[in-house]
Amino acid sequence: MIPGAHRGRVYNYTSDAGFSFFLKRLHPPTMKFDDILVRVGEFGFYQKRLYLILCIPAINVGCYMMMLVYTMHTPDHRCKIPGYDNDTFLEQSDYHRQLINMSIPDPDDPDSIYKYDRCHIIQYKSNVSSQVKCTEWVYDKSVFQETFASKVNLVCDDSLKTSHAQMIFYFGVLAGDVGFGSLADVIGRKKALVISAVLQVSAAVSVAFVSNYYVFVVLNFLVGAACHGVFVPATVLSVEFVGPSKRVMTGIPIHMFFAVGLVYLAGVGALVRHWQYLQLAVAVPCIVYVFYWWIIPESPRWLLSQGRLEEAEEIIQEVAKKNGVKVTGNLIVGEKIEIPKGERIWHVYKHKVLLVRGMILFFNWIVIAMDYYGVTMHIGNLGGNFYLNQFILAVVEFPAKIGSMLLLNRIGRQKLHCLIMFIGGAALLCTIFPVLYGKEELQSLTLVLSMIGKMGSAAAFGVIYIYTAELYPTVVRNGAMGTSSCIARFGGMAAPYIASTGDFVSGKFGLALPLVIFGGSSVTAGLLTLMLPETLNRKLPETIQDGIDFGKKKFDLVMMKKVSKTSIPENPASSEQEEAKENAARQRF
Repeated sequence: MIPGAHRGRVYNYTSDAGFSFFLKRLHPPTMKFDDILVRVGEFGFYQKRLYLILCIPAINVGCYMMMLVYTMHTPDHRCKIPGYDNDTFLEQSDYHRQLINMSIPDPDDPDSIYKYDRCHIIQYKSNVSSQVKCTEWVYDKSVFQETFASKVNLVCDDSLKTSHAQMIFYFGVLAGDVGFGSLADVIGRKKALVISAVLQVSAAVSVAFVSNYYVFVVLNFLVGAACHGVFVPATVLSVEFVGPSKRVMTGIPIHMFFAVGLVYLAGVGALVRHWQYLQLAVAVPCIVYVFYWWIIPESPRWLLSQGRLEEAEEIIQEVAKKNGVKVTGNLIVGEKIEIPKGERIWHVYKHKVLLVRGMILFFNWIVIAMDYYGVTMHIGNLGGNFYLNQFILAVVEFPAKIGSMLLLNRIGRQKLHCLIMFIGGAALLCTIFPVLYGKEELQSLTLVLSMIGKMGSAAAFGVIYIYTAELYPTVVRNGAMGTSSCIARFGGMAAPYIASTGDFVSGKFGLALPLVIFGGSSVTAGLLTLMLPETLNRKLPETIQDGIDFGKKKFDLVMMKKVSKTSIPENPASSEQEEAKENAARQRF
């Protein structure tokens, strides 16, 4: 017997149970923060309310990600007739029609979808006519009273500037992902969100009052960075407050709020029909996010990483209280909490298997973003009611995302992702037939096929988010998700250029070409996912070596053995005996 003095008691450390209990008192087991969330409620009332509040910024993100489709919309146009001050795009009278026919040449291409040449005017000198480039234009005002593109005449030689503006905006989104994402790790999620909100309101409201193209582009770059500067910390906060078993299925609903923003944009756009009023209708409500400073808490995980245990304890106690969970004593202060530290993301790509998987995933992220934004940008060129088309493209996202949620755990990530990418891409490829060989009566078929393509990319966004998170090892998962999100922005930057390829390819084929590119890319990306392993109902990789072995039968067997050993005792009777011994030791203590 080894004597020990503690409050006048003598302990027997020679027994295994007594010694085991003593070690636990000296070196309490490390607790993960997820264990605390399981104890206070993984997705209780507190988290549900907070999650709803943090999803709201996705509405404005949806608006701004498509805003330039409206503000940079180029209405049908032609050159203004010289000397005719009240010239309009629509014909006013027989005399006006004659002037147009005399002044505006027919398109060079007989298969052109436009009635008039859009950039040249017929000039008469000494009874000799010649075509010259014009410097003034009149625009069709049936869709918009005015857009920024029509205000500053971004047509003809300057038409590509609309695509430049959209590309720079998406580059701003990329900068916001990287810059504000990093800032949130330094100063906290809450501060980064509110700083971004102030910048977002300031830049977005200012955009409505500029008339210079370069100032417009710079301000929209800031809007892109700021709106994702709000969205990224909000998303991270929502994930960091949710328990491990609820995290996957909370990743998709936030995208539905994104679609709500698209519906709002189409509705307001149809009502105001002027780019400045539309800009203000989206910008002004963003002031709400400034008040998040007094509404949302800081992330307890981030506070723990900064050593601010008392603040984290206060927040987690509030979570327990609002969730109706009774807690005695502290949950964080005085406990040994494990804060996992991941490896660098580039360590993954030193290994051929992980490099190939990473490239396939990156290609899918790029194609999904390119198709998602590109189809929406191009839909205005397909005819029909502009706002109704945009509204339908927004509404179809709801069944697409709900369907993917319902099927994820039924047919698996790999098969579902491949299926929706293939179906969406095939639909876009099929648009070439009604466009080339059909007339106006088949225009509705083209729109339906385009919407199926949009549904495919919308559903794929939710699936690829979860699939990527499950394929990467735990030690690099956060870095991998951030990198994938940044890579997707290159698809967004490419989308406006692909959507405008029809302006440089004459005839009906030019109208179908963007959709063919989007569709072919989608089918290719979907088929490539068949090279990736399935993650449904499988123990996910934790280390880089696990990631290399993941998908191999040997790895699955090893992980199944680990699970069985930790979850089911090999000898229940001996387990009960050990527990009895430890209880007896506690009583002696």
